Amino acid sequence: MNLLKSLTAISFITILSRILGFIRDTIVARMFGVSIMTDAFFIAFKLPNLLRRIFAEGAFYQVFLPILSEYQSRESKEEIRVFISRVSALLIFTVTVVVFIGLLIAPWVIMVIAPGFNSSSEKFIMTIEMFRVMLPYILLVSLTSLMGAILNACNFFLVPAFTPIFLNISMISYMLFMGYSCFHVPIIGLAWSVIVGGILQCVYCLLFLKKINMLVIPKMQLYDNRVYRICRSMVPAVIAVSSSQVSLIINTVFASFLRDGSVSWMYYADRLMELPIGVFGVTLSTILVPYLSRFISKKNYGDYFYLMNWGIRLCFILSLPSALILGVLSEPLVITLFKYGKFLEFDVLMTQYSVIAYAIGLPGLIFTKVLTSGFYALRDIKTPAYIVVIVLFFTQFINLVCINTLKHIVFSFSISLGAWLNAGLLYWKFKKKYLFQLQSGWLCFCCQLMIALFVMCIVCLGLLMYVSSWDQGNILYRLIRMIGALILVSSSYGIMLWCVGMRLKDFIFLSKDLY
Repeated sequence: MNLLKSLTAISFITILSRILGFIRDTIVARMFGVSIMTDAFFIAFKLPNLLRRIFAEGAFYQVFLPILSEYQSRESKEEIRVFISRVSALLIFTVTVVVFIGLLIAPWVIMVIAPGFNSSSEKFIMTIEMFRVMLPYILLVSLTSLMGAILNACNFFLVPAFTPIFLNISMISYMLFMGYSCFHVPIIGLAWSVIVGGILQCVYCLLFLKKINMLVIPKMQLYDNRVYRICRSMVPAVIAVSSSQVSLIINTVFASFLRDGSVSWMYYADRLMELPIGVFGVTLSTILVPYLSRFISKKNYGDYFYLMNWGIRLCFILSLPSALILGVLSEPLVITLFKYGKFLEFDVLMTQYSVIAYAIGLPGLIFTKVLTSGFYALRDIKTPAYIVVIVLFFTQFINLVCINTLKHIVFSFSISLGAWLNAGLLYWKFKKKYLFQLQSGWLCFCCQLMIALFVMCIVCLGLLMYVSSWDQGNILYRLIRMIGALILVSSSYGIMLWCVGMRLKDFIFLSKDLY
C-alpha cells in the first residue's frame, strides 16, 4: 500500500469536510454575529467536544486502535469480533453514565466552566439549555469513533474521514431553512441539529461495518484480559487528553470574564487553526498509528523508525507553509470566511490577532501528533501523559502572567508556546528512551524548505500589497478569490521545492508489512 496515496486521499476528504465547516461557521457568523447567544452556543458546544476528545478521538481511539491492530496480526476474525463486542459494550455503558450525570448537574458544570456567565441570567440559562441538548452527542460520536478505529485498522481510511461531513451538513441545512423552525430561539434549533448530525454519522459507519462483517452486538464482559488491558491503558491516556482539555476549560473560565465576544473570537480563530491540524496532523496520525503498531507487533523496528522519519519530514513540509499562510494572510482569511452580516471590522481584527498567535505553534502541534503516534504504537502512554501535565502548568502560567496585557490573545499564544514545549520534550524522550535517530540528509532538507518558504512568503506579501478590499462581493466571489490566492501561494511553494531538488517519489513509503 502506498501511504502517500492514502494520505492524499484522506487529506482531500478532510479538506472537503473543513470547507463545509467553514461554510457552517460563516453562516453562523452571518445570522447570529458575535453576541450573547453565540457565546452561549460556543460554550455549550465546546463542552461536549471536550468530552468527545476523551471518549472518542482522543484517549479511547489512541488506546484502542494500536491494541486492535496488534490482535489483528495474530488472532482470528471471530476472536476480533468478540473483542469488539465487549469493548463497545463497556464504552456505551461508560459514556451513558457520563451523559446522565452531565444532564443532572448541567447548571453546576456551566457555573464552573463559565463563571463569568453567572452575571447574565439570559446567557447562563441559554448555555444550560443548549448544553443539555448537545450532551448526548458524546455517545453518538464515541460510537462513531469506535467504528472508525475498526475501519481504519481494516485499511478503510476514507470512510471514517468522511463522517464529520454529516455534522456540517446537518447544521448548515438547519440554518438554511431556519425560517421554518418551530424554536422560539433559533439558535437552540442549531443545537438540535448537532444531535441529528451525530445520528447520521453513526448510521453511515454502521453500514460499512456490516459490509466488512464487523458489525456486532455489544455484550458486557469485564473478565476479559483484552478489555482489562484497554481499561488499564485508558488511565494514563485519559490523563494525557484530559490535561489538554483542562487547559482549554481553564482558558474558557478566564475568557468568560473578558468582554462579550471574546469566546466567539477564540472560537473562530480556533476553527481556522483546526483546518491544517485536521488535514495534516490528524490525517498523519490516522495513517501512522495502525501501521506503526503493526510494525511493533511484528518486531519490525527498521520500518518502524523509517516510517517515523517519513512522518516527521512530511510534518514539516506541510505544517510550516500552513503556519506561514495563517500568519501572513490571517486578515484576508478571516474577512473571506466570517465578515458577513453582524460580524464587524472590530471582530475581524480581534480574531486575526488570535489566528497569528496560533500560527506560531501550528508546526509544534502537528509535530506533537506525529511523535505521540510513535509512543502509542509502542504502548507507551505514560510518557506523553507525564509531559502534557508539565505543558498544562506551563500554559496556565503564561495565561496568568500575560492575560492583562494580551486579553483573549493570550490563550492562543500560550497554546502555541505549550505546543513547542510538548514537541521538544516528546522528541527528547523519544531519542533518549528508544534511541531514535533522524536519518541523514536533514541539513539539506531544512535548507530546501527554507528557500521554498522564503519564496512563498514573498508571494504572500505581494498578495497583501496588490490585492485590496478582500470584503468585496458575496461569499462565493470571496471564496473563489481566496482559493485562487491559496493555489498561487501553494504552487509557488511546490515549484520551489521541485527546483531545489525535492521529488514526490522521495516520500513514497512501501513495506511488505503494510499489507
